[in-house]
Amino acid sequence: MNPIPQNRRDLLSGISQGFAGVALSHLFAREGRAWEGGLSKPGLNGGIHHPAKVRRIIQLFMNGGVSPMDTWDHKPELERLHGQKLGSKTKIEGATGMQGALMKSPFPFKQHGATGKWVSSLFPAQAELVDEMAFLMAMQGRSNVHGQSAYLMNNGFLLPGFPSMGAWISYALGNLTDNLPTFVVLPDARGLPYNGRGCFTSGFLPAVHQGTVIKTGEPGAIPDLFAGDRFTLATPQSDHDGMALLNQINRSHADQHPGDTRLNARIAGYELAAKMQLSAPEAFDMMREPASARRAYCLDSPDTPTADFGKRCLLATRLIERGVRFVQVWSGPEGAVNNWDNHGDIPKQLPPMAASVDRPIAALLQDLRQRGLAEDTLVVWTTEFGRTPFSQGSLGRDHNCGSFVSWLWGAGIREGVSHGRSDDWGYQAEEDTTTGYDLHATILHLLGIDHEKLTVRTNGVDRRLTDVHGHVVKKILS
Repeated sequence: MNPIPQNRRDLLSGISQGFAGVALSHLFAREGRAWEGGLSKPGLNGGIHHPAKVRRIIQLFMNGGVSPMDTWDHKPELERLHGQKLGSKTKIEGATGMQGALMKSPFPFKQHGATGKWVSSLFPAQAELVDEMAFLMAMQGRSNVHGQSAYLMNNGFLLPGFPSMGAWISYALGNLTDNLPTFVVLPDARGLPYNGRGCFTSGFLPAVHQGTVIKTGEPGAIPDLFAGDRFTLATPQSDHDGMALLNQINRSHADQHPGDTRLNARIAGYELAAKMQLSAPEAFDMMREPASARRAYCLDSPDTPTADFGKRCLLATRLIERGVRFVQVWSGPEGAVNNWDNHGDIPKQLPPMAASVDRPIAALLQDLRQRGLAEDTLVVWTTEFGRTPFSQGSLGRDHNCGSFVSWLWGAGIREGVSHGRSDDWGYQAEEDTTTGYDLHATILHLLGIDHEKLTVRTNGVDRRLTDVHGHVVKKILS
């Protein structure tokens, strides 16, 4: 029999792989604020610098670089110049391969809604909702490399080590509920995105603010929340006795370190793990939804990418309904296939990716409105960069950070607007250019946060999500 640990460090080390480790690693932003000089100020409608219009966020991230001229950015000029090269007219080059000829979209575009928004045939379900969305049509990045661009769009920097947007939001505003995580990540069942967990890290912020990764495609979405069958000694009574012993050790440690308020947050972490044993199973049980909702999210097509994405969209809705503040839903894993990185064959590779997300996203937006969550929920759709208007090989498209599209929907958003414009080929942002910094600044603004004031000093520098850049895109706000 192992001896009883003599201090908190030994005890924590011994159980870090269990459910308490989950709680300590990911949860309790409220307690975290208390011991980290928290920022949240109640009474300002959820904001810390000005009244907020948004309380919770669902971010839909299309991993791999969505081709704008084949989805949201209609370019008739590509049809006229199809097959020609523009090397003599403008500097146009590829990121990973030789420049090919200009290539028109193989997919027809139609106008939709009262706004007459042009949308590709790849997104028929989302096209019906364009009057509710606000489009950023001239997004621009700084790198044609997946990893760097994914970091930039999630963490605000090209390099690793910086907190993600979800972590910043958790740090600034804390949790809305005591029995579920504040920041949840739902990756594609086929794998993690570029940079692995780097796009949902807490960086130099306390670890309680990093994203809680829930792999919905696996039997145990949250590992070690419940003891395995072989651990027969793990009973409610033994849990109670273990918590009592842990509390005794913690209090002894607190008596020896009266100025260390971090301990209170860690004690609360264990308490939350116990609460999640009750709350998580109910929140994750999609069978509690009516059959009509499950059909709308495409859960009636089991073992398909569409059903996987739909299940995660429905789970995102259920989680924010129960108080999770930030949920990130990823489409596509890292790698050369099964994502939006369509180098080889746009006509064959892009349609299945589009089909896997189109109906679930439309169902998500409609469901949020039906549940009354649209009043304080923001949905953000984006990717790390766009693709070239010229071909790579014969039918693919190369990486292009010069122009891509993002859209926002929900609380605080001016419906039916399209802000910015790319050039006639969709190669470079040309008018009212926006960046990931601007997107982050706008999201924080809607949460009641001034992006220039949300800073943390690390290594002698006051760091923020938007680095030294970023402007709120006021033209898309209601």
